[in-house]
Amino acid sequence: MNRSTLSLIAAAVALAAVTGFAAVTAPGGDSAKADAKGPARLPVERSSLLCPAPSLSDLAETTYTAYTPKGGDAGAKAGAAGSAVLKPAVTPLPDGTPAKSTDKSDKDKKGKKGKTSEKPDPNKAVITLKEPGKPASATADGSDAPALAGSADGPLAPGWAAQQTTVVSAGDTRAVLGTRCTEPDTDFWFPGASTAKTRQDYVHLTNPDDTAAVADIELFGKDGAIKSEVGEGITVPAKSSVPVLLSTLTSAAADDLTVHVTTRSGRVGAVVQASDAKAGADWLAASADPAASQVIPGIPGDATDVRLVVYAKGADDADLKVRLAGASGSFTPAGLDTVHVKSGMTASFDLKNVTRGEAGSLLLAPTSDGGKTPIVAALRVVRGTGDKQETAYIPATAAVGDRSTAADNRAKGSTLAFTAPTSAATVKVTASPGTEGGEPQTKTYTVKAGTTLAVEPPLPSGLKGSYALTVETQPGSGPVYASRTLALPQDGIPMFTVQTLPDDKGTVAVPAAQQDLSVLDD
Repeated sequence: MNRSTLSLIAAAVALAAVTGFAAVTAPGGDSAKADAKGPARLPVERSSLLCPAPSLSDLAETTYTAYTPKGGDAGAKAGAAGSAVLKPAVTPLPDGTPAKSTDKSDKDKKGKKGKTSEKPDPNKAVITLKEPGKPASATADGSDAPALAGSADGPLAPGWAAQQTTVVSAGDTRAVLGTRCTEPDTDFWFPGASTAKTRQDYVHLTNPDDTAAVADIELFGKDGAIKSEVGEGITVPAKSSVPVLLSTLTSAAADDLTVHVTTRSGRVGAVVQASDAKAGADWLAASADPAASQVIPGIPGDATDVRLVVYAKGADDADLKVRLAGASGSFTPAGLDTVHVKSGMTASFDLKNVTRGEAGSLLLAPTSDGGKTPIVAALRVVRGTGDKQETAYIPATAAVGDRSTAADNRAKGSTLAFTAPTSAATVKVTASPGTEGGEPQTKTYTVKAGTTLAVEPPLPSGLKGSYALTVETQPGSGPVYASRTLALPQDGIPMFTVQTLPDDKGTVAVPAAQQDLSVLDD
């Protein structure tokens, strides 16, 4: 009789390989502090991020900032330095070199002499992070700045975050456009896009892999699905990014649309750049996965116009309660006791200046008899009036969970908003050193149940450059949802951008290996 042994340690390694590249060590090691009743939370060994091409404007000035918090390297191999690099998502020529432009005019569109236009080198890093706890930044000017793709491993992988912030100082797209660089995936929902005549919305699809991806784009308006054969089977070449103008997918001009991006093969990063001829522009990030309840945190207190866009997924309509969680409690905005969203359709609701001077968060939940229809949702938020308006988008988001990071913050202009929908929450906020110097600072905040707390975050002492903010939910805390607003006003225009702070997925659950399972062979 032969006896072979199947170790649960090996099973854990195999599981980690397919669920998140988790670092796995033997039970009892420092990184495997698992409860006997549940799986261990172990640091991921590899992370991927994708950033879209920043802008079509020659006046665009873009800052990239990357950061990995300290404390996520417990599972790293001893002495491993790790790497975290973002490079241009540009397909090289067959010999491995980037394609070059033949435009060698004496002046570029900005009037600068001596510039030879060429595509970025896909083998040259735009931004490299060298160690956890210290952010790194890079800048790019004009419309030639490419999409970026990259990966982090070793101690730099758990919680690796990157932010792309673009300032366009003039023109129809004058604005601050900000977005978190996102993980590649196969399914994205974007409520809040538009094909209206005043809008120019692009879906940016970025492929991080060595083989082409094939994506489909579906549009859903107030009457349901909008037919568009052009949105089917869009090829995104390897290591490349493809922008798709929504108005080329349909002849219908719709003020409010939900965009659904899926892939038939491969995976992509997807984000929508939404530009309004009258009210600026910003990136619309994907909504949290469809669910019966959603939370949209961090509406600025001085918002002059707020519009809610909701899509109901599934066979049944959705009847929802709408609550605004403010500084002292939550209430139902006037005229929104309940809202009805038909199955497979996009509905929009004008909340006007709902916050009335204090920051708030929107809580969406099914009515008592409204069923459990999954929804996705987002807000279009306007600050300013007349010809000095600026727009940002806040999608529904997942909770902070263990930890989340906003990578790009300045000496002035950052505001953190926290909401605790069900029970009181406690969060610790750490301001990293600056990209050019400074010492980290930490502060802890308590958020009352059913409220929103907006704070100016701690600044690194002796700050030089930009810095990162890391939010950690504390033990015993209720769930907390968060966003970061970055305001960069210019010429009287309250230009701003808002990024939500979902869990950074820096760890993965791996079943604890406490004994061997034996299989007997005769």
